[in-house]
Amino acid sequence: MLQVYQSEDTMEGIFTAIYKIYEDKNQHKECRVSIDGELFLMAEYQPVETDPERAMKVIRTIWRRFGAEDYETICYALSSRDPEKADAVYHAVSYGLDRNVSQGHLFDNLADAYLHKVFTLARGAGNESCHVRGFLRFEEVQQGFLYASIGPKNNILTFLMPHFADRFPMENFMIHDAVRGIFGVHPAGEQWYLVDGELLQQEDFIPSEAEEQYQRLFRHFCSTIAIKDRKNLKLQQNLLPLRFREYMVEFDSR
Repeated sequence: MLQVYQSEDTMEGIFTAIYKIYEDKNQHKECRVSIDGELFLMAEYQPVETDPERAMKVIRTIWRRFGAEDYETICYALSSRDPEKADAVYHAVSYGLDRNVSQGHLFDNLADAYLHKVFTLARGAGNESCHVRGFLRFEEVQQGFLYASIGPKNNILTFLMPHFADRFPMENFMIHDAVRGIFGVHPAGEQWYLVDGELLQQEDFIPSEAEEQYQRLFRHFCSTIAIKDRKNLKLQQNLLPLRFREYMVEFDSR
């Protein structure tokens, strides 16, 4: 009978489910990893409680056997909102372990459906992360730190924080994922961390007077340099999708 291991939608939860399957010594063809209550016909379900220690063992195994690049690909895939990501990652990992794939070559065989799925999900999340890094706009708030709000399709905040922490190591800043209600907080000169949205509210962060003045000047600059006769909305939308504009100063109507 098909064994379905149900985990929470986190990297630690999914890695714990993978550890549990190997711990139970089940046949890979008869196992699935499920999140968000995904159901299968003729299956026996096993809830999995997230265990950071077990998850870390799986992470170390993936890193040691497949290398940093393939581990990063797996992490990007797990940041996707696709409900089938957990099962695809599990089968991709089991594929590599069973065949003793060398480092950096886990995704060589994209003819395999699971490997192709993981690779595609990772590419989508990675591309969005790259776009958000370019479109993200910080603003100074009255509390005296930098604040930015984003609305990504995928859960990429953990990939954005190291990028900006490396570039602004001595700045107090915060990035808010408005879709998932989580905040990435970076105290100046310290390590960044995540905060649940229930503890912080977006409405608490109001731009400072100087920030509002700079924003007005920036919007005026953007409208002034525009050439009406060369306006191409279709090209503009291709280069800057509408879903990013809600969080950009240039398109704020204030």
